[in-house]
Amino acid sequence: MGLIVLFLTIASMAGLFAFDYVRQFIAASDMLPSFTEPDSPGEVEWNPQTDPLPVWKGTDRVNVLVMGIDQREYEQGPWRTDTMLVMTIDPVSMTGGMLSIPRDLWVPIPGYEEGRINTAHYLGDLYDYPGGGPALAAKAVQYNLGVPIHHYARVNFTAFEEIVDLIGGVDIYVDEDIVDPTFPDMDTPGYDPLNISAGWQHFDGEMALKYARTRHSAGGDFDRAKRQQKVIMAIFEQVTRLDLLPQLAAQSPELWQALQDSVVTDPDLALDKIVALARLASEVDPDNIHYGVIDEHYTQFWETTDGQQVLIPLRDPIRELRDSIFTTQTLLPEGEDDPAARLAAEAATIEVLNGTVTEGLAGAMAENLRQQGLQIANVGNADQSDYTDSLVIVYTGKTYTAEYITHLLDLPPTVIVHGSDPTAEYDITFILGADYQLPEE
Repeated sequence: MGLIVLFLTIASMAGLFAFDYVRQFIAASDMLPSFTEPDSPGEVEWNPQTDPLPVWKGTDRVNVLVMGIDQREYEQGPWRTDTMLVMTIDPVSMTGGMLSIPRDLWVPIPGYEEGRINTAHYLGDLYDYPGGGPALAAKAVQYNLGVPIHHYARVNFTAFEEIVDLIGGVDIYVDEDIVDPTFPDMDTPGYDPLNISAGWQHFDGEMALKYARTRHSAGGDFDRAKRQQKVIMAIFEQVTRLDLLPQLAAQSPELWQALQDSVVTDPDLALDKIVALARLASEVDPDNIHYGVIDEHYTQFWETTDGQQVLIPLRDPIRELRDSIFTTQTLLPEGEDDPAARLAAEAATIEVLNGTVTEGLAGAMAENLRQQGLQIANVGNADQSDYTDSLVIVYTGKTYTAEYITHLLDLPPTVIVHGSDPTAEYDITFILGADYQLPEE
């Protein structure tokens, strides 16, 4: 079971990235605050006679850089990272977070000149950096974010597909139609056109990978980072909901054989540590997991003197985003833990839409929610009138209000989904489906 937890945790996160003027731009901005060099952030205890899994006993925050590489059979390395994501967990506050880093972020690479952050892995492998590409990539992220990277894990796309297929696929809500005629073919040079319809979709490993990798949307790489985080959570929810771990445990030798050439970790990230961290992560309340993407709000588009399209980091906004994920914050004043106070603290704006043929459903619901003290900002009809299930789409992380609505209306928690539209006008969109009926008078 521990082995399965290990690979589900790592592989799902793969779910799962001569310039004088630019150089001066970077040099003119203040570097992020200094940090202490990473050391062993905790110890693992394990007594197989009393507990089937190791237990994480450390009290310090742990940060793990997860990388996915675009490794194809018909190409030769070294490889650049296609995905870079930092996962963090605090064993004391029992909070966690994920921060996605765009591959075009233009930063200093320690020991080299400025470049896209995804080239750090390539340079580390090319020039035999101690620990290779993963180690240099971890150092580059650590240097530019100002947070210690205690461990790293690198996976390729084969491992990701095998994991998703092994758990029977994943269910994901697609926010908008995806039409990508130039999606790259994984087996040969050329294209493999991709079409995914909006709405709920069940993806096998191949389609989950394509959904996580395509950049053919208005937000490009930024949208892709958000989709990758959705895939990670979908894998976690699938395993948890179906209680698959006991069934998969019997296949652990075969799984290890299949994935041992697809997953690389730092030498200190031993099996017992990963299992203990995975177990700790499974105990964190989803409401206490914070998500972030270094997107257009934290970067500036730029073209280098040789025509490269890159992203210049805006240090102050990135620092604020970093601190919101990698520090423990009290969201409410002490003592204000009652529902009314928490709702007032979030102050979420809500849009109520009728996704059925029942007239007046959205208006009646909006009035009901107003009487509960919620802020209804818009009432109308959904894009279609045949929604079978209701949806509570959260765009800005205000999940307490979303959960309050589901408890109030006795809706299952699975109706809550995370939207990926950074320009959404409202914090929450509540679409009423056929599963909700007006109470009889």
